[in-house]
Amino acid sequence: MTLLNIILLAIAIGVFLKLRSVLGRRTGHERPPYDPYSDAGNPAGGTPAGNDKVVTLPTRPRTKADSAGRSRTVDAAGDPFAEPFEIRNRWRGIAEDGTPLADTLTAISQIDRGFDAEAFLGGARAAYEMIVTAYAEGDRAALRPLLSAEVFAGFDSAIAARESKNLQVEQSFIGIDRAKLSAAALDGTRARLTVTFRSQLTSCTKNADGVVVEGDPVTIREVNDVWTFERDVKSRDPNWKLVATGASA
Repeated sequence: MTLLNIILLAIAIGVFLKLRSVLGRRTGHERPPYDPYSDAGNPAGGTPAGNDKVVTLPTRPRTKADSAGRSRTVDAAGDPFAEPFEIRNRWRGIAEDGTPLADTLTAISQIDRGFDAEAFLGGARAAYEMIVTAYAEGDRAALRPLLSAEVFAGFDSAIAARESKNLQVEQSFIGIDRAKLSAAALDGTRARLTVTFRSQLTSCTKNADGVVVEGDPVTIREVNDVWTFERDVKSRDPNWKLVATGASA
């Protein structure tokens, strides 16, 4: 053995002896490891030892009155859930109380407790811009999940006719000035909501040579549409589909 090997061996033996003196040796009388699920390890009251199938259930929600005296659901910590106070709050500001529109929205809310008319309008606005833009671009993949089979067939046919003539639409969507819920119908569990849109955009159609054959790429024009969306309100699928389109004055 070389001198270096002897020195390294001496250092290793020294380290081993030091660890042995610090950590000690097992004698068979050591305390058992900490068990956070045992009664002793969980004095505040957890799952009883020996019964690993017992699960603590959440506290049952309770109700309390708000400052106006209305009953409101709260959780164990006293925080209100997202549920509105009353079903009518789900269409307040959207429809006038006592109108057929308000009554139908109430009936929809009674079937689908998650329905909210204002949230629906927000989604309808987003869907309108997506559909108008996708149609102009000829993006069938974006259109398909947003449209019923019948409406998609009509859009697809129009896009195909445009493509056969080597025409291309150039459009710039400016924005939506108004989106108003104008009608509602409920047939069993199938709800239909009609929205009147007023939007602004620039649009023109160009041929294969890039020459404008229709529209104006600069002038902003106002577009008024009446679209109807449909959904089975008992379905787990929350998405509404466009089932009818039309123009308004």
